[in-house]
This record gives sequence, C-alpha cells and structure tokens, in this order.
Amino acid sequence: MDNQYVVGWGTLALINAALAQGKNRTGLNWFLLSLVLGPAATFILLFVEKREYKQVRENE
Repeated sequence: MDNQYVVGWGTLALINAALAQGKNRTGLNWFLLSLVLGPAATFILLFVEKREYKQVRENE
C-alpha cells in the first residue's frame, strides 16, 4: 500500500509540472513544490493565471 502512495504522489507531481509549463511557469520548481505540498499545489496551479512572455526587441 505504501508503494502505491508514493507512485500516486510522484505522478501528481509530474502532472503539476506539466500544468505549470502550460502556464509558462517553471516545471522543475512546481515539481519540487508538488512533492512537498501534493494536492494543494494542484489547487494553487488551477487558480494561477498564465504568464505572458515579454518579447525583447534588439536595436534595429
């Protein structure tokens, strides 16, 4: 039973990392945060808005 718990927690962390990358956030940071917070990190990610990348123009 303990093995299933660890596998489920790790799978959730991977899903959260993918969700974070889809919102233009750092997947590794959210993966590590998800290992600690678990389902709470999922709820945080659900309500965080997507980041927009700012394009930097070089001098023409």
